[in-house]
Amino acid sequence: MVSVSNKVKIIGGEWRSRNIVFPDVEGLRPTPIRVRETLFNWLQHDVLASRCLDLYAGSGALGVEAASRGAKHVVQVDNNAQVCRQLKANTELLSATQIKIVQQDVFRFLSGDAEPFSLVFLDPPFGKGLALQTLNWLEDKMWLAPHAKIYIEVEKQLKLEGIPSHWQLLKHKVAGEVAYHLFERS
Repeated sequence: MVSVSNKVKIIGGEWRSRNIVFPDVEGLRPTPIRVRETLFNWLQHDVLASRCLDLYAGSGALGVEAASRGAKHVVQVDNNAQVCRQLKANTELLSATQIKIVQQDVFRFLSGDAEPFSLVFLDPPFGKGLALQTLNWLEDKMWLAPHAKIYIEVEKQLKLEGIPSHWQLLKHKVAGEVAYHLFERS
């Protein structure tokens, strides 16, 4: 079910000011607009023509924003059928042929044949301890291109210990209950 308040505005690029909708699913919390503005300011030189992986896609705002700003290929992964139906509806509404929706558990997806991505968005459900495990799978299973940028959004009290040693923290901020980080794989 989609509520009229379950909308996210795209803030830049081809679909600037267009709304996408998302279902009312427990734990789904779209990245706030100010956080997205900051993130895409950080990434302004990295999105165009990128291969982007949006894990725990949820509302789809991060992947759609990247596609709107010129990402060549975006894969959005979420295991919730209702979420994936809405993600597909949003891509059809925008005629976003560069976005592929995959309904699958993130770890099952990452167990498959790796394709290196230059930009990864990771916004797992809070309180489930998924962030570090997912980061390590991305690295260990070779899903990251050299110098890939990895965006991680977690609950602010979570300590990101165990990040691969060759990842460099480029940016970090806290907004409300959310901590967000941008790493580069070097």
